[in-house]
Amino acid sequence: MTSLSLSSPHSLSSPHHIASTHLLLRTPNSTKFRTFPHRIAVSVKALFNPVLTQDGLKKLVADKAVDNVRSGMILSFGTDSTADFVVAKLGELLKFGQLKDIVGVPTSKRTEEQACSLGIPLCFLGDNPHLDLAIDDADEVDLDLNLVKGRGGALLREKMVETSDKFVVVVDDTKLVTDLGGSGLAILVEVVQLCWKYNLIKLQELFKEEGCDEKLRLDADGKPYVIDNLNYIVYLYFKTSIRDVLAAGAEISVLEGVVEHGLFLNMATSVIIAGKSGVEVKNK
Repeated sequence: MTSLSLSSPHSLSSPHHIASTHLLLRTPNSTKFRTFPHRIAVSVKALFNPVLTQDGLKKLVADKAVDNVRSGMILSFGTDSTADFVVAKLGELLKFGQLKDIVGVPTSKRTEEQACSLGIPLCFLGDNPHLDLAIDDADEVDLDLNLVKGRGGALLREKMVETSDKFVVVVDDTKLVTDLGGSGLAILVEVVQLCWKYNLIKLQELFKEEGCDEKLRLDADGKPYVIDNLNYIVYLYFKTSIRDVLAAGAEISVLEGVVEHGLFLNMATSVIIAGKSGVEVKNK
C-alpha cells in the first residue's frame, strides 16, 4: 500500500512568503506507521503504484482540494480537465452522504451540465454572491501564486467566482513557471464583438516592446470564436516573461471594449501541485 507523508516545515522558506507543504509518496515496509515530530502519515488506499498517469495526478490533486469542502458550503468549480475530477468527487461524496447541503456555482455550461448529471445542486452567482470556496485549475502559476487562467474561454465567469473567501488551485508541476507569460502559450483577453479590431490594435501598441503577437481566436470554420458570454477572445503570445504582471493587468483592463483578461493576480490562497513523486501544497 502506498502512503503519503505530510511534512510541516519549521519556517517559511520561500522569499515570497509562501508556505510550502510536501506530500511525499513512499511504500512502507509494513502496515504500521511510525510517528515522527512534525510528520503525519496518511494512508491513501486508492494508490498502489507511485508511477501515476497524467489523469491519475489530476485526480490526486482534485481529491486533495475537495478535502477543503464542508457540508453547507456554497462553492464554485472550474471548467478545465482537472476541475472535471473535482466535480466528479463532489458528486460521489454527495451520493454516499459524506457531504450534505452544498450548492455549486458553475463557471461554464460544460461544468453546469456535468454537475447536473451528478445531482449537485446549483445556483447562479447573483443568487448567492458570497462564496465560501472556489476550486479550479490554472494554466500557469508563478512564484507568488499569481496565475494565468481562462484558456477554456470562461475567464470572466471564473474571475467573478474566484473572489471567494478561499481559492484553491489544482495543477500538475508542468504548470509552474518563474514568471507568467514565458511558457509561450496564450494569455487570453475577452473583448466585445463590436470593437475587437480596435482592441487588437491597442493591445499590439501596448505590448510592442514586450515582443508579443496578438491573434483573434477562430473556430474550426475560420470564423471568430464566440464564447458563452457572446464575446470574442484575443490571444496574446509573449516571447518572453511579462516583466510586471500587475502593471500589465491594469493596463489591459482600462482599454475600452476589454471585458476581462486571463491574469489572475493576488487571488489564489492555496495551490495544490501534483508531481511524479507526490503532492505539494503551497499556501499564501
